[in-house]
Amino acid sequence: MASVVSILTFVAVLFFGMLAMIELGRRLRVRQHAMHAEGAGLGLGAVEGAVFALLGLLIAFTFSGAASRFDTRRQLIVEEANDIGTAYLRLDLLPPATQPPLREKFRRYVDARLASYQAILDPEGARAEHTRALGLQTEIWRDAVAASQQSPTTQASMLLLPALNAMIDITTTRTTALRMHPPLVIFFLLGGIALASSLFAGYSMAEASSRSWLHVIGFAAILALSVYVILELEYPRRGQIRVNAFDQVLVDVRDSMK
Repeated sequence: MASVVSILTFVAVLFFGMLAMIELGRRLRVRQHAMHAEGAGLGLGAVEGAVFALLGLLIAFTFSGAASRFDTRRQLIVEEANDIGTAYLRLDLLPPATQPPLREKFRRYVDARLASYQAILDPEGARAEHTRALGLQTEIWRDAVAASQQSPTTQASMLLLPALNAMIDITTTRTTALRMHPPLVIFFLLGGIALASSLFAGYSMAEASSRSWLHVIGFAAILALSVYVILELEYPRRGQIRVNAFDQVLVDVRDSMK
């Protein structure tokens, strides 16, 4: 479910599966009507209504959760950019001789952070860049602590080190947010209820003498599109809906370090 191909495959299977279930439901209704001309399908409205209500509720909750996590991931990008920018500016509190090596490591660190997300479709490459960024974190912290001890005042220790700590912590927060998704069973449950709803929809539409392809295809397409948007929001760096544009704030921070 984590790649573009798997998302499109899931949605395509769901769409055609719903079309098949609508046709199956129609044929079941026609067959029952032929066998039991009177009373066929009576009293099923409550069951159909309950299933459709459950489908709507599940779509609403999954969409709301996906949209909320999408916004959170965008906010965390801005927060990381602010944390890095603040820590970089506070390097001015260190003795002048200790600043150039730390500034260079900051530049390499931001480059690694950007590369780890730009290579998200290449798991090995993203993992390598993430590891490189973690190593630079350790070096920056060690060098900053040593440089703070050389400072004649305590301002560097009091202001720079907390800023570095925030810069390091946001890395874990962003990584966790990127991996935070509902269990896959939720998406399969959503697909299963959509198929069941299609069956009931086809059963109800069999009351008409002919098929309304507008309603048949429209029903399946709208549900499939809704699921597609939910998955796109849930995996924002792998499909058409992305948070990559917000990486520009990190790029701007990197440009300010030149």
